[in-house]
Amino acid sequence: MSGRQPARKAIKKDVTGSPRPGEPVFLVVGKLRRPHGFRGELLMEVFTDFPERLKPGKEVYLGDQHRPIKFKSVRVQGSDLLVTFRGIDDEKKAGELRNLQVLVRTDALPDLPDGVYYHHQLVGLTVEDESGKIFGKLDEVLQTGSNDVYIVRDADGKEVLFPALEDVIVSVDLEHQLMIVRPPEWA
Repeated sequence: MSGRQPARKAIKKDVTGSPRPGEPVFLVVGKLRRPHGFRGELLMEVFTDFPERLKPGKEVYLGDQHRPIKFKSVRVQGSDLLVTFRGIDDEKKAGELRNLQVLVRTDALPDLPDGVYYHHQLVGLTVEDESGKIFGKLDEVLQTGSNDVYIVRDADGKEVLFPALEDVIVSVDLEHQLMIVRPPEWA
């Protein structure tokens, strides 16, 4: 195998940067840093909570062009991974991949148990309380160690924080892009 891939059209995005309906959506799971050694191995910074899913033979996509490529080998290096790709067998070819994001298709992610969500599914949801008072859109998920915290921003940019606790998060409706919350007394 020569390592050369046929040119692929970039996914056209709308003005918000989101793919158009029906087009695959990608999730960043890591970033390639620097070559390691002379045989095409690269250091990959890991952004996923499930690095064990990144294994030899797994197809991933590189960079903004979403170039498909498969892992040849994967091994742990501290909090990072050392990876090689099929068709990339020397330091020079590996160096050309430096700083590219490593992505997976969201439609290939495993299903989670009921009531458990990937962060990318929650970001963008409208957040309101049980009486219909709208707080804004869920903008970011902070991982604090004990529980996640949802950062919700209103149209003016004002932030409201909600802990991801059963007493606070009443329901999540992905189909209607809505999260119902019961704000703590101090909110």
